[in-house]
Amino acid sequence: MSLKVWEEERGEWAVLRVSGEMDLVTSPAVRQHVHDAVAEGRRSLVLDLSEVLFCDSSGVGVLIASRRLMRSCAGQLRLILPAQGAVDGSHVNRVLAALGVRRLFDCYPDLESATDRSPAAGPLSA
Repeated sequence: MSLKVWEEERGEWAVLRVSGEMDLVTSPAVRQHVHDAVAEGRRSLVLDLSEVLFCDSSGVGVLIASRRLMRSCAGQLRLILPAQGAVDGSHVNRVLAALGVRRLFDCYPDLESATDRSPAAGPLSA
């Protein structure tokens, strides 16, 4: 399985929809898309990972590096990690929780809540 990344805009948010597998071979593509968005001046980024079927430590490393990059430029990063996604449940959600790093990210169940500016649309708890 390969990795696909689609870019779109939702108001002030740059949205990267990722599907497939995030592993040693494919994760650099996600990293490059994040860097490209920052280079274009985007400071609000959503990574939609609801269709990611597999994520290894390389993928987690890219997510942590993306968080660090966005924080370094006073930006914000949000992840879409629904309870149900990518077949029978969000694989990335389970991996991040198992590694104890999910709490580092603002996670949302869908694109609407991830890009909502109202205070009631806060992130899911870890």
